[in-house]
Amino acid sequence: MQKRTLGRSGLEVSSIGLGCMGMSFGYGPPAGKFEMISLIRTAVKRGVTFFDTAEVYGPFTNEELVGEALAPVRSQVVIATKFGWNILPSGERREGLNCRPDHIKQVAEASLKRLKTDVIDLLYQHRVDPNVPIEDVAGAVKDLIREGKVRHFGLSEAGVKTIRRAHAVQPVAALQSEYSLWWREPEAEILPVLEELGIGFVPFSPLGRGFLTGSISHDAKFDKHDLRSNSPRFTPENRRANQALVDLVVRFAKQRKATPAQIALAWLLAQKPWIVPIPGTTKLHRLEENLAAASLELSPADLSELDAAAAKIPVHGDRYSEAMQKLVDR
Repeated sequence: MQKRTLGRSGLEVSSIGLGCMGMSFGYGPPAGKFEMISLIRTAVKRGVTFFDTAEVYGPFTNEELVGEALAPVRSQVVIATKFGWNILPSGERREGLNCRPDHIKQVAEASLKRLKTDVIDLLYQHRVDPNVPIEDVAGAVKDLIREGKVRHFGLSEAGVKTIRRAHAVQPVAALQSEYSLWWREPEAEILPVLEELGIGFVPFSPLGRGFLTGSISHDAKFDKHDLRSNSPRFTPENRRANQALVDLVVRFAKQRKATPAQIALAWLLAQKPWIVPIPGTTKLHRLEENLAAASLELSPADLSELDAAAAKIPVHGDRYSEAMQKLVDR
């Protein structure tokens, strides 16, 4: 597995990471704990060094899973987690965000325990809290870095102005936001600013929450606990309308003797050398399929052809519900 450095931070990770959220939360009932521990450890053996979690995934259970799985190989890997929500000790999530400095420090201490580690490699603000100045958030993480409890600071779903303000207080190592052939909004303003400031980019949902793999039909049914069940983009009508993009990726994959997922990930890797996607999975064969994308090189002609064809296909449906969209900083 090749390595990449996230911007100018010096944080080196595998060129493809592993998003662990879906093992505990977000896509239906949690997967089996010991099966997921085995999957995470297999990823390490395959060369993955970058693992993504968050306190809210579960809540709490995903950090515990990742901590237990990676404890034997802690020195070999980079663990990223996130703060930002009001969560009761019982695990019942409250409404709204909480990025007050005292809360950030409390969450960091709790995450350290769950992750079975003495330092968090990359600590993200999960969503921008409009009630707390970003300078205060960056300052709190800066304190944690000085104390040796955190190594690097990250932001998730943050807009350009917020990124600049945060970076002025504590250098931002990475921004995590959605980016894929299905969602290309970051190209307009976000990517140029990241390149200017030397900040790495970690795309989540690089496979369009599974849609770009070609395995989700317009009449597929989602579990009530699956986030896609409430996503406008995943209504049957919008899936049917968006199938044209999937068909394009499938055709392209057949021509290159690859899978649609591998084409989607290789396309992302080709955009910038400081982009590190974090596809998630609960299946070993999907893990191996995704990791093989790191060895798939798309030529300039390939990229031009794919971009030109994709640009002609409109995307139907918002990616979030109205309530969730309000939590995205613009």
